[in-house]
Amino acid sequence: MFLGVERRNLRRAPLADLYHSLIARSWGRLLGLVAFVYLAANCLFAALYDLGGDCIGGARGFKQLFFFSVQTLSTIGYGTMVPQTTYAHVLVTIQAFGGTLFVALVTGLVFAKFSRPTARVMWSNKAVIVERDGKRQLQFRMANERANQIVEAQLRIALARTETAPDGERMRRFQDLALVRDRNVIFVLTWTASHVIDASSPLYGLSLDDMKRQGVQLIASLIGLDETFSQQVHSRHSYAPDDFVFDMRFADIIGTEPDGSRYVDYANFDALVPMGTKTEIS
Repeated sequence: MFLGVERRNLRRAPLADLYHSLIARSWGRLLGLVAFVYLAANCLFAALYDLGGDCIGGARGFKQLFFFSVQTLSTIGYGTMVPQTTYAHVLVTIQAFGGTLFVALVTGLVFAKFSRPTARVMWSNKAVIVERDGKRQLQFRMANERANQIVEAQLRIALARTETAPDGERMRRFQDLALVRDRNVIFVLTWTASHVIDASSPLYGLSLDDMKRQGVQLIASLIGLDETFSQQVHSRHSYAPDDFVFDMRFADIIGTEPDGSRYVDYANFDALVPMGTKTEIS
């Protein structure tokens, strides 16, 4: 599911992009899949050993053959169960080779997923439309959850909506929204993004009902350089018309200690207050 659209009938080979598919999976799904493949492989080889009759010395029954398979796949070899026929030795050779490849592939997947840099960015759950300096503005707020810096951060916002062409064809169009500030040399604490809704803005003259009818969606994309890994990271968020709040502003979250030092309190990160309201944090 992307941008509220379900993808159906994609024509692609299941194994054509296996590596990317595995990397993109969540940790729970990836580890669950690895565990399933591991157990299934051991069950398969246990069944194959069982077909060879009494080919494993010291093993009686499927359960012991299963654990012998585990020892072979993991190259443990306790020595209480040993292959004693050519059939068993061939299977052990195949399984040991497959086990080496399996461990190498899983190690690579886990390391690649573990070492992949990611951005921990908080996005406000609402976007506000307020009057600032005599101009109507759309605003939302972001914060860096990590105690590091995102260097040369760049923010882009696109407006997606459904339009009907004169010939009746319906299409999804994307239009960039100009920001008051779309770059941040060092993104450390918070960043309030602002777009002026003037005559050049795609949002100009649109009511909330118009936005819903056109299926308006704002897609925000933030990219930057993680100073810890020196690699590019990105984060993305979207806002639907139901996420827009009119004539409210974000509550203040930056405070000052008695000694003059400043701090940020994220407890009120999503809090909204009416325009003209003075807020203080303690």
